[in-house]
Amino acid sequence: MKLLFAINVIRYSSIFFILGVLVAMFFYPGGNIHDPNQLGYSFTHNFLSDLGGYKSHSGEINFLSSTFFALSLSVFALAGISFLSIPLIFDDDRINFYLCLIGAILFFIGAIFFSAVGFTPYDLYFEEHVFFAKNSFRLMIPASFFILIALIRSKISKHYLYIISVFLVSTIFYVIYLNIGGNPIENQDDLIPNVIAQKLIVFVSMICIFLVTFAFSDKLNQNKKYAGT
Repeated sequence: MKLLFAINVIRYSSIFFILGVLVAMFFYPGGNIHDPNQLGYSFTHNFLSDLGGYKSHSGEINFLSSTFFALSLSVFALAGISFLSIPLIFDDDRINFYLCLIGAILFFIGAIFFSAVGFTPYDLYFEEHVFFAKNSFRLMIPASFFILIALIRSKISKHYLYIISVFLVSTIFYVIYLNIGGNPIENQDDLIPNVIAQKLIVFVSMICIFLVTFAFSDKLNQNKKYAGT
């Protein structure tokens, strides 16, 4: 029952995050890093981090948007905590258990870093904000790799392996892009590609995390089935 609860927390935290971010977008006053006169939030010209600023780029106090943004990220921290229970699903194989344990610890740290983004507004704590944002994704690479190996060795359905592989590969490409892509602050032409890339990786990650919980559910059901025979 506790493991099923942990799986559900991970599953629904990702949904809550997406919904919370959409609400935050609705309340965003306006402006982007190059145009303070922009009305409201733009999917192609505003970073997600803009939602968490103390002030919007238009100069207005960003209270409602930043509150929902921070709340969404806070709830996702629960997913990181719940992930620490997932290795127990793989305790029928010592190697799988330790592979998943390493992955779960890295995911937990990454989720905490991701949550910290909401409490370090870019316009007040820029260096800390960038540190937590970048390293949250970097940690997800080894985290998803170790969990992928554990799932492969557990003979889980290939459909789930494809899902976590998409998560792994897309995160790798995004981290590479962060290092070689243009600077949207210095060059306005680099704004749209950076904004779109960020939204794609965040929403793809949330969808993959939601779907991979079904792999954990299947593994849990397998364990119950074998325990009953």
